[in-house]
Amino acid sequence: MSDNTIQAPPSFAVRTRSPLVRRLLIGASALALLAGAGQLQNVLPPLAHADTVTAAQTGAPGFADLVARVKPAVVSVQVKMKGGGNVAMSEDGTDPFNGQNPFEGSPFGEFFKKFGGPNFKFERRGGKNGNNGNNEGNAPFAQALGSGFLISADGYAVTNNHVVDGAIEVKVVTDDGRTLDAKVIGTDPKTDLALIKVDATGLPYVRLAASKPRIGDWVVAMGNPFGLGGTVTAGIVSAEGRDIGSGPYDDFIQIDAPVNKGNSGGPTFNLDGEVIGVNTAIFSPSGGSVGIAFDIPSPTVSSVVAELQKSGRVDRAWLGVEIQPVTADIADSLGLPDAKGALVARLEDESPASKVGLKAGDVIVKVDGKAVEDARDLARRIGSMRPGSKVEIDYMRDGKERQISMSLGELKDKTASAEPSAAPQKDNSSTLDNLGMAVAPAASVDGAGEHGVVITEIDGTGAAASAGLAQGDVIVSIAGQDIASANDIDAALTKSKKAGKSRALALVRHGDEQRFVPLPVAAG
Repeated sequence: MSDNTIQAPPSFAVRTRSPLVRRLLIGASALALLAGAGQLQNVLPPLAHADTVTAAQTGAPGFADLVARVKPAVVSVQVKMKGGGNVAMSEDGTDPFNGQNPFEGSPFGEFFKKFGGPNFKFERRGGKNGNNGNNEGNAPFAQALGSGFLISADGYAVTNNHVVDGAIEVKVVTDDGRTLDAKVIGTDPKTDLALIKVDATGLPYVRLAASKPRIGDWVVAMGNPFGLGGTVTAGIVSAEGRDIGSGPYDDFIQIDAPVNKGNSGGPTFNLDGEVIGVNTAIFSPSGGSVGIAFDIPSPTVSSVVAELQKSGRVDRAWLGVEIQPVTADIADSLGLPDAKGALVARLEDESPASKVGLKAGDVIVKVDGKAVEDARDLARRIGSMRPGSKVEIDYMRDGKERQISMSLGELKDKTASAEPSAAPQKDNSSTLDNLGMAVAPAASVDGAGEHGVVITEIDGTGAAASAGLAQGDVIVSIAGQDIASANDIDAALTKSKKAGKSRALALVRHGDEQRFVPLPVAAG
C-alpha cells in the first residue's frame, strides 16, 4: 500500500439517533453546480481509485491528498453591509450586544466605543466625524465574513443567503490570495443558498455529488471560520433528513465535523472530492462547535443553484394548502390505519387545491403514485416542482381513498395578518373547567373573524393546553361540527365520546394559520 493511501476504520455504524436540539446558530453553507460545456479542463478531478477508502482498510485516516485537490476551489466571502448607527457587528454579521456597549462604566468603555472591541470592524463614511451630510450621523458599514466555493471555471461560486443578505459590496478571496469583486446573481432564502460570480476565467472548481452520503461515511468540511483563512475539519455523517425548523424545506445532513461561525457557505466533501453538502447551521450552547452541524444536501443545492444561474430566483410550485403532520392521536381520530401522510388544515382562496375540491380534514397520502411520508415530505416534493406541473393527488376522506388530478400554481410570498387580541370587547366569556380554558364568540374579539370561539384564558396545566391550544386560538369546529359557544364544544366532545372516539379533532385558527388539534373527549 502506498504512503499516500487514505485509510479509515472499517465501519461507523450509527445505531441510534439523538433528539434534535432546539438551539441553533445559523452559520454555514455552500455547494457546487455541474460545470458548463467548455470548462471541463479546469475541474478538480476526483481522487484516483488508489486514494479512495474501502471497508477493508484499517488504521487512522489521512486527508492530505483530498485537501490538496479541492482546497484551491474554496474561497472566503467578504461582505460589506450598511449599518444603522454605532452598532458593533461581529464577523458573521450579527449584533451580539443589541446595540449596547457591554463595557459601559468600565476602563474598556471608551476603547469599545472607538474600536468596536476585538473581532469587530467599523468603517466610517465620509464627512466630519463620520457624518456624510445626510443627517445619518455615525453610520458604520458592518463587515461580515463567510465561506464559499467555486463551481465553474468562469467564476460562479456558491455561498449562504445569510452571508450576502443585505450586502452592498461582496468580495471573494481565493486560495492563492487574490481579492476579486463579486456580484450576487441570485438568492433563495427558503433554502439559505446564494449564487455569486467573479469576473475571472480559468479558475479551479469542484463538482456537486449526485447523491447523498451514507450515515457513517467520512466527510471533510472546509471554510473560513473567524477570518483565520482556509481551515479543514473531518468527521462522519451522523444522520440525514434533519428538520431544524429553519425553513419549509429542511432536509439537512447532520455531520460531526467541527464547523464554526464563519464556515457559512463552505463545502463539505466526500472522499472522492465531491461536495455532498453546504455548511449552513450548527447546534451550539456556547457559540462554538460542539460537533453537531447541518449541511444542505447536494441534490437540493444542484436544483436551486441551477435555477439561480438561469433566472436569479427560484420559482416553486404551489398547491395552496396549509398542512400538518398526522400524529397517532390524529390518525386515531380520523380512523386511519397509521400516522402517515399530510393533513390539510386550511385551503387558500382560489388555490389549485381548492379549485379541485380538496377540503380541510383531508389527508394527502400519495403524489403521482408515490406515498407521502409526512407533511415535510409533501412540502419538499411540491416545492421541487415547477409551476404549471400536472400531478395526481391521492387523499383520504371519510375513511376512503380518493384521487384527483390538478395543475400546480406558483408560490408567492405573503404577508401575515394581525393576530387576535384575545380580549373580548364585552364580558361574554364562558369558562370550561373540564378543558381548563375560557372562550368567547370570535365576533367579540378584534381580529378573530366572525366564526368560532376565541380562547381568552387558558390554564397552562389543563387539558386544552396539554393538547396544544393557546390563548388567542380560535376554535372553528370540532369533529366537523361548527362551534359558536362553549356549549357547542361540550356537545361536540360528548357526541364523539358516544361514538367510541378517545379524541375529537378541533379545527383551530391563529392569525392566517390553521391547524387540527386532537382534544380528549373525556374532557367533554
